[in-house]
Amino acid sequence: MFSPPLLSRRSLLFAALAAGPLAAWALPERTLQFPRDFGSHPELHTEWWYVTGHAKNAAGREFGFQVTFFRSRIDATQAMRSAFAAKQLVFAHAAVTDLEGRVLLHDQRIARAGFGVAQASEADTDVRIRDWSLVRENGVYAARIPAGEFALDLRFTPTQPVLLQGRAGLSRKGPEEAQASYYYSEPQLAAQGKLTLKGQPFEIAGKAWLDHEWSEALMHPEAVGWDWIGMNLDDGSALTAFHLRRADGSALWGGGSFRPRDGTARIFGDGEVHFDIVKTWTSPRTQAKYPTQWRVQTPSGNFEVRALLDDQELDSRGSTGGVYWEGLSDLLDAQGRRVGRGYLEMTGYAAPLRL
Repeated sequence: MFSPPLLSRRSLLFAALAAGPLAAWALPERTLQFPRDFGSHPELHTEWWYVTGHAKNAAGREFGFQVTFFRSRIDATQAMRSAFAAKQLVFAHAAVTDLEGRVLLHDQRIARAGFGVAQASEADTDVRIRDWSLVRENGVYAARIPAGEFALDLRFTPTQPVLLQGRAGLSRKGPEEAQASYYYSEPQLAAQGKLTLKGQPFEIAGKAWLDHEWSEALMHPEAVGWDWIGMNLDDGSALTAFHLRRADGSALWGGGSFRPRDGTARIFGDGEVHFDIVKTWTSPRTQAKYPTQWRVQTPSGNFEVRALLDDQELDSRGSTGGVYWEGLSDLLDAQGRRVGRGYLEMTGYAAPLRL
């Protein structure tokens, strides 16, 4: 997803946490308060705002896009008095999947917070690195990403209430209580704006999904990677499903949610979500074998996930991450009918994720 290569949002989370305390503490249950919790939480180690979506122009050309901003607290520098101490780092990455061109383009940014270079506001969503930004104003998100081979100038308007993941926004990510995060989603965002691809502008419209997550947790030592989906269904429903995998491919922990349009969310507990491989694709660069087609069983129905482009592999070994896959995918129902579209993320296939 960028040049030099990209970090998965979760790879970055756990890599950043590896530099923190050896033992994490369990997050307390709390009522999320908005708009405050749209903003940054610098007292916790790591946080991200993650937007994915799909859109097309008037001629029907289709694209996927991803914009992610991260904030990481560096414990070792917190007591330093120097204004130059890197107490908070801000990262960002962005990507575009061009289905017609059968290509994924990507870029990244990183900077220490402060000096007018990078920031993550505590009052509301307002994260910036130089000329990259994701800002929420009057209830609408705006992403401005002038990248190397592409540019995004998009607006995301909520059409549904915030979706609290887990137990009222406290989402378990492993068998230990400390392995949890505060986590909400905003599915079914109306996306609109301009995408520029190698100098060619496109006015596009479609749907997007936003995740905001912040945590103090460390990944369980038995986990080598995970598989995750966030899907906007055509009928207005929203599906989240994930599991963390052991080295033998078995599920260590899983969860997710399903919320029908204008309905109440069903939260999935551990053991209620099952991912079964249907088809794999082997990367010609890394020889990693990725499941680009899945059957996903949930308490709210059985689905199939199909990647719209097999080669959406991202190699971040040139920076601080590993190799992973993340890309635009379709969601099908049990009868094989397309019912939605969103993003699939898979880690730990090229090599176990190590911190």
